This record gives sequence, C-alpha cells and structure tokens, in this order.
Amino acid sequence: MLSTIALLSSSRRRGNTGQLIDRIALELNIDVVDLASQHLSSYDYEHRNRTDDFEPLMNCVLAHDQIIFATPIYWYAVSSPMKVFLDRITDLLELPDLLAEGRRLRGKNAYVVCTSVSNDPAEAFTGAFLEIFKYLGMHFRGMAHVNCEDGFLPAMHDSAAVAFAALVREAAPAS
Repeated sequence: MLSTIALLSSSRRRGNTGQLIDRIALELNIDVVDLASQHLSSYDYEHRNRTDDFEPLMNCVLAHDQIIFATPIYWYAVSSPMKVFLDRITDLLELPDLLAEGRRLRGKNAYVVCTSVSNDPAEAFTGAFLEIFKYLGMHFRGMAHVNCEDGFLPAMHDSAAVAFAALVREAAPAS
C-alpha cells in the first residue's frame, strides 16, 4: 500500500467524523493527525506565522503518497481548522523557500472522509475539494460520506469504512 496519512479536523475528536476516520485508520494501519492538536495560525499575507506548526506538519504530510482529509460538513463547508490548514497551503505557493515543497503536492492521491446529517455531501463541499485538488495537481481518488443524523453507528457505518479503506489500500501510484 502507498504511504497514507489522515488529517482530521472536527470540534469533537471522538465525534462522528473522528470515529469514522479512526475505523478507516485501523483498517489501513495509518496515523491520524488531529488538526485541533496543532498550533496553526490563520493565513497571513505577511507570513508572520512561520513559527507555528504548519511547516513541520506539512513536512510530515509531504512524506506520504496519499492524504485523507477528514472533516464533518458544517454549513456546506469544511470545519474551521481544516479551512485554516487548506488556506495555509498558500504559503507553499507564495514563499520562495517553500515553492519546491508546494510542488511536492502534485501527483499525490487525495481522499475525503466526511459526515453530515444528509444522505449525500453538499455539492458545494465536494466541489471545493475537487477544485483545490485540481489546482494543486493532486489526484482525487474517492470519498467516504456517512449520514450521522443518529450519530456514528458502527453496525451501520462499518461497511462504508471498510469499503473506503479497501479503495485507499488498492490505489495505484498517481500518474
């Protein structure tokens, strides 16, 4: 299997999305990085935030072939910490000493894991990720979404986690 990392962003580490990504990570034997445990400053046009955890975190992320972005859907969008993380990728596109690092996102496989109280993810949510991956030259390989209106129910949602893990496990290197 290609090396894979999961980035979780949720208000509740053990909430619905956290339980789903933990189940997937167990199947894949991969690490889950909780973005809430990282000190990530908002994007800054002047880049006065270079001493936070973003650059070391990106070094870790870039060491993997595949990235799973896990977030609940809040108001048709990603959670706040995920938005901050995605915004900060701009640093890799603007700062001359980080441009080579930013280029390392090209060709990586990207996945999305999400939960909501709907049967399908919002089109705006999905569309934003598709545009981000396209812009960065990443290959979108799939999404796992479960309706958690009644909470995360292992008996009901386990099959989705196992199927998604199989998709990630069987991925070929991006070309």
